[in-house]
Amino acid sequence: MKLSLEGIKEKEVWAEAGISLPPYNVEETRKKAMDAPQWVHFGIGNIFRVFIGGIADGLLRDGLMDRGMTCVECYDYEIVDRIYRPFDNLGFSVILNSDGSRKLRVLGSMAEAVKADPDDPCEWARMKEIFRSPSLQLASFTITEKGYALTDPEGAFFPYIQSDLEAGPEKARTAMPVVTSMLLERFRAGGTPLALVSMDNCAKNGRLLKRSVITVAEEWLKRDAVQEDFLAWLENEDNVSFLSTMIDKITPRPGEMIAKDLAALGLSDMQPVETAKRTYIAPFVNAEKPQYLVIEDRFPNGRPALEHGFGVYLGDFETVNLSERMKVTACLNPVHSATGPLGVVLGIEGFAEMLRTVPEVLKMARTVAYQEGMPVIRDPGILSPQAFTDELFDDRFPNEYLGDTNLRLSTDVSQGVSVRFGETIKAYVQRDGSAEKLLAIPLGIAGWLRYMMAFDDQGKTYTLAPDPMNETFTEAYRDVIFGKPETLTDQLRPILSNASVFGIDLYQAGLGEKITGMVREMLEGPGSALRTVRKYFG
Repeated sequence: MKLSLEGIKEKEVWAEAGISLPPYNVEETRKKAMDAPQWVHFGIGNIFRVFIGGIADGLLRDGLMDRGMTCVECYDYEIVDRIYRPFDNLGFSVILNSDGSRKLRVLGSMAEAVKADPDDPCEWARMKEIFRSPSLQLASFTITEKGYALTDPEGAFFPYIQSDLEAGPEKARTAMPVVTSMLLERFRAGGTPLALVSMDNCAKNGRLLKRSVITVAEEWLKRDAVQEDFLAWLENEDNVSFLSTMIDKITPRPGEMIAKDLAALGLSDMQPVETAKRTYIAPFVNAEKPQYLVIEDRFPNGRPALEHGFGVYLGDFETVNLSERMKVTACLNPVHSATGPLGVVLGIEGFAEMLRTVPEVLKMARTVAYQEGMPVIRDPGILSPQAFTDELFDDRFPNEYLGDTNLRLSTDVSQGVSVRFGETIKAYVQRDGSAEKLLAIPLGIAGWLRYMMAFDDQGKTYTLAPDPMNETFTEAYRDVIFGKPETLTDQLRPILSNASVFGIDLYQAGLGEKITGMVREMLEGPGSALRTVRKYFG
């Protein structure tokens, strides 16, 4: 069996293998999307294909959409060349249930894959054509938190952003300038309204998206690359709405064993690949079944029937904000960020394995969510924080079939700590005057800081997961010696006191010295990180 438009015509073979095929005419839905695009998505990696692409596929299967999605990649073009086009833009969803069963499905909802490459005249022209189309109702994003970042912790534009600002709309290469350039194209074509929908794990992600887009437009205005009427159009949310969401579906990197199992079923070319930009991706995506997507319902040019998508909820901004705060600052993401990096230090590959085999880490994880996070959040109404967290610890976190790794959970942690930890810390400071009573969250921060030293609990080195602050930490730790905790003096002070990293000066919050002390304890020698966790949660 080959994952291609021609290959899926052999329906009986796929059915015998237990694989569900699209019941709709994939080629017809693609033609409609090419002629009159409705939904464009930026950032077309694993989470997009299995979650957002899966929602669209469900709507197509139910007859609630009549065209596919337009997929745009503006960071890693190899994804298009190696995962989309060789497989005729078909996706393959592998849902891993906690009982070990799997649900296999071919996704036909991805109509085309476009590179946002200003150096390729055909790709760039297609981008413009898409955004000029009055039929386009929404542009959504899964580009990770760092995709919206324009400046470093000191407030200076990153060099690649500065380059885009100087080059102007026709030569934009990074996500936010590319989007702003395409909005300029839409404005020039008549300005049909459009919704921009961030689906990334950041607080008030729609407002973050708006701030970044407006900043790019303002910088181009200073350079006479755009006119004031474009900026005025952009700032009016009757023209361009920037919608916030809460998104949740645990999606580990593609599993080697799953690739082998699919090959044994008769599927060809399923092996994962790693691109030059360290994107680990495969023709298939493996993920858990539970999923949540809460969307702010303000679409000025209409929208698909999203309310019928599996796991989709529509509401106002406050509902989205409370749902996002529940998940990102209390129940799920803080647990991952507090324990995942620590698991790498402990030398444990799997997240579920760590929670099963190290009861002290499980106790710490439960404390992060139940005892420290949940008391300072509000109930969003549509989702129960208690039920949501119970599902995590009873069903989702223990699901070893997911194969989620602690190293994956350590990716780009620096870009999320201000939300995942900082919001809770600020809430305690506001309520009590200090956050010094917290224990699990500061230990989680200490575990992450210890992880960034790039050697485990036995002193063995490892390669850090991608993170914009890796070099900053490498420099800060150059004189720190494992087994000599006294070599850690004030190296962490510039980081722990940096409000742009944590959202608050952790020394002023009463946690800076506590965290530094915990890191020192983890440096005392072999096994000291585990002993530190056991000291506080044994």
